Amino acid sequence: MNKPIRTISIFCMLLFLALLLNVSYLQYVKAGELAEDPNNRRVVEAAFSQERGPILVGRQPIAQSVKTDDQYEFQREYPLPFLYAPLTGAFTYFNQTGLERSQNPVLSGEDSRLFVTRVIDMLSNDPPKGGSVQLTIDAAAQQAAYDGLSSLPGPVEGAVVALEPSTGKVLAMVSLPSYDPNRLASHRFGEVVKAQRELEDLDSEPLINRAVGMRLPPGSTFKLVTAAAAIESGNYDASSLVPGGASYQLPLTSGESGRIDNEGRACGSGRIPFAQAMENSCNTTFAALAVEVGADAMLERAERFGFNSQYFEELRQVTSVFPEEMDAAQTGQSGIGQFEVSATPLQMAMVAAGIGNGGSVMKPYLVDSISSPSLQVLDKADPEELSQAVSSTTAKELTDLLVSTVDNGTASAAAIPGVEVAGKTGTAQSGIDDVPPYAWFTSFAPADDPQVAVAVMIQKAGIARGEIAGGRLAGPIAKAVMEAVMTR
Repeated sequence: MNKPIRTISIFCMLLFLALLLNVSYLQYVKAGELAEDPNNRRVVEAAFSQERGPILVGRQPIAQSVKTDDQYEFQREYPLPFLYAPLTGAFTYFNQTGLERSQNPVLSGEDSRLFVTRVIDMLSNDPPKGGSVQLTIDAAAQQAAYDGLSSLPGPVEGAVVALEPSTGKVLAMVSLPSYDPNRLASHRFGEVVKAQRELEDLDSEPLINRAVGMRLPPGSTFKLVTAAAAIESGNYDASSLVPGGASYQLPLTSGESGRIDNEGRACGSGRIPFAQAMENSCNTTFAALAVEVGADAMLERAERFGFNSQYFEELRQVTSVFPEEMDAAQTGQSGIGQFEVSATPLQMAMVAAGIGNGGSVMKPYLVDSISSPSLQVLDKADPEELSQAVSSTTAKELTDLLVSTVDNGTASAAAIPGVEVAGKTGTAQSGIDDVPPYAWFTSFAPADDPQVAVAVMIQKAGIARGEIAGGRLAGPIAKAVMEAVMTR
């Protein structure tokens, strides 16, 4: 064989070897990544054409696949779109969001727990089917939360979260404004793109689930954490006298200071009963307590309740923040839920639930169980403790203070006849010019053995700035949700 032919032969062998290596790499090493690549249209079209499993609240599908007469065979449908869109998200030709994304392996039938089902479908030559996802949501509580927020005047931006304190089950999770995921799941792709752009361009950001995806200053609802830190220090209990007065001068640090006032609340002078301070949400009291407890102890207590950590797996959660390395003045401001403290409604519901649950904060979860297409339960969630935020003794002291706040103080809007309710209002300054305060409310009931803990956050509503108050706006919503759970 002459040299040119030998050279060409070697070159062709090298090309063949390179091709063989590349095919092996793509089919074995990169197969999983390519299959999940959103730009892989073959995979997308195959998934878009199969019957996905339903997402269920009780026996009601809130996301399901229905037969169509077009090339894709199945259409994703959302029977109660605005009520549940922040949870379900949308399954579209272009992407998936919400539970449609996090539970995709189950809904598409690709989860390892559905292996036997896939094999049976393959052997019987049946098209693949997805498993079903059963949620922890209480339908009545969800409706009460949605109706309560929706009934506020003007365009509303806000969220409600309800938890079962003993388990961490999410009983309600509502976010407004909401949207119609049916528009995004359409097979008319031009209309889908248009709808997606319209939603993304809205200043009200309806695609954000405010319950877990937005953090804001929690204001006076954070005083629960400050009170917990003060009682855990060993220096106070529910019957103690605490700092009172009309104003409180923050310590001078780094050349800066400030004054905290009570805006005309009945906070006495000198030292006052702890119950009076909580009932009237005395800023001076909780700023002084935070300074006395110290930044490190405040940070530790906040983190025990869940601040600065990720704990929610089913939906994308932003981390609630309690700042580190604060000076004394900043610590005082943080004690009333201001400075750089920020929280999601889910986080503040966890604070209330932890107190109601004897100091034990349970890890929140939304998916109760998954089942095969034949309705065989394949997996069921087990409650899991996230942390012991405070002792049971401290939790009882805090509960007494919060019951008193509903019975005699600013949280009276949540009072339920014949039921002891523990609650706390909050009105947080936005810190932004021309942006009104945020209204908050946290509560749990019955106080001695809670079935439900609630957090309500109202970011915006058609209400005059001077009329915005957590008790007035958010308290009745929390009450309605608690009643819905307790009367089921």
